Amino acid sequence: MAEESFLVPRDAYLKSGIHIGTKFRTAYMEQFIYKTRPDGLSVLNLQKIDERLRVAASFLAQYGIEDILVVCRRENGWKAVELFSKLTGVRAFAGRYPPGILTNPNLEEYTEAKIVFVVDAWPDRNAVLDAVKVGIPVVALCDTNNQSNFIDFVMPCNNKGKKSLGLLFYILTKEFLKLKGKLKSDEEFSNKIEDFTEE
Repeated sequence: MAEESFLVPRDAYLKSGIHIGTKFRTAYMEQFIYKTRPDGLSVLNLQKIDERLRVAASFLAQYGIEDILVVCRRENGWKAVELFSKLTGVRAFAGRYPPGILTNPNLEEYTEAKIVFVVDAWPDRNAVLDAVKVGIPVVALCDTNNQSNFIDFVMPCNNKGKKSLGLLFYILTKEFLKLKGKLKSDEEFSNKIEDFTEE
């Protein structure tokens, strides 16, 4: 794959560690693994990460912003998720997911989302299970150690690192806004990758 066809320069991907997985690998995630390093860490395929980021952005862009719910229990992703929410208008929960907001219409925070996006299917499992109960699709960022039960679209990446999550949400925000017609080109996007990364 030519350098130009990546969403960001290959270097930006490599620096963020978006491709560095864990020592543990599940059978489902094998298809996204490029190799295993001598230290035992699995390395995800950058081309597949890039391809699936495009698909994830266009999948999300098919929904109205009021129909998408982003959930992130993992602290390393809070800043990225909050900025994504602020720039796109998509509703997000960074921190504890309030139980029942997808299933209990009596709750003040009840939301009739049509798609749920989670940063890690394990810590965010309550949101995943609620989405399954109401029958809406789940997009999840998955590392090499994630299971894919109940996940409709797996986005392979290092879903634990601050830089990795910052870069991922930077790209996702930019692509989503372009697909929604809010940005005409990358140059119009004034935010930097660092804006999405926890200090």
